[in-house]
Amino acid sequence: MTLFSPRASAVLATVGKLAASLVILLTALWGALALWYQLAGGVAAQTIGAVLWAALGIGSIALWWARGSARALLPYAGGFVLLLLWWSMIAPSQDRSWADDVARNVTGTVKGNVVTLDNVRHFDWRSENDYTVKWEQRSYKLDELRTVDTALSYWTGPLIAHTLVSFGFADGRFLTFSIEIRKEKGESFSAIGGFFKHFEMSLIAADERDIIRVRTNARGEDIHLYRVLMPRAAMRSLFLAYLDEADDLKLKPQFYNTLTANCTTIVFEMVRRIVPGLPLDYRLLASGYLDRYLFDVRALVPGLPFQQLRDGGHITARARAANDDPDFSHAIRRGMPGYDEQGYPVMQMAKQ
Repeated sequence: MTLFSPRASAVLATVGKLAASLVILLTALWGALALWYQLAGGVAAQTIGAVLWAALGIGSIALWWARGSARALLPYAGGFVLLLLWWSMIAPSQDRSWADDVARNVTGTVKGNVVTLDNVRHFDWRSENDYTVKWEQRSYKLDELRTVDTALSYWTGPLIAHTLVSFGFADGRFLTFSIEIRKEKGESFSAIGGFFKHFEMSLIAADERDIIRVRTNARGEDIHLYRVLMPRAAMRSLFLAYLDEADDLKLKPQFYNTLTANCTTIVFEMVRRIVPGLPLDYRLLASGYLDRYLFDVRALVPGLPFQQLRDGGHITARARAANDDPDFSHAIRRGMPGYDEQGYPVMQMAKQ
């Protein structure tokens, strides 16, 4: 006695076969993209490899349905195992022809209370392609940390933003950390490529007149800046966490991943080690809404509605107006929630 009638069994078998075919199609798409982004030999070889792999997947499915035997899938299955073996052997590199703005990763040393950073970027940007290269060594005193700000830079609509974290010191200086793709000369960002080991990861430490100004004034991006409330000990821990990340990258390069290892998720993991219990949330992936997440976990300036914080932290116009201002960092903060009319931090706040 069978549990299902012959007709029902046939329907279930067809549904199962359709589901398996869909899985094979998805693996064929993944493999084609992997070959497109990683196969050596230039565009011609990449195109041929991707097309042949896609054809193998589709052809295998067609033969399976035509002949009714799953043996038709064996060549594809064997090829997929070899493809995964090849994929596992692709390793990140430190030595490529890097674009100027990501040619160096920050490194640092700590002696007591003083942090000395090498390769702090301080480019003078006249346009996205016209700039003066300048890398500096700078020192900071950890006990003079006063503020932490988060900047969200929008370049492709409201859903996705690039996340930057800026530290302010008692001497009036600001230092911004940014986790970015480490693109080679001539490359540009690709969200799809970020899933396929196409970019190494870069950790940039930069002067705000470089890293914020290039986005607002040279690239035409739109930035919202928020003061994040953290105890002094947590600020120090987060700053040192960036140095730990820099040390890790120096010892072992890593791939950037659009979903799992990007400018927001890595920062979240660092903060979560310092502030346990922070909830996971879809806005960590839809990073354009990260500011709403910070508001909901009460990490922003208290006592103000979200829209007032967002409007007050909309610094794009101020950054463009302050283009030649040597005091760029204070100019963009004038009147921003958590800062006074001169752009200096208001210190009588919670968690300080």
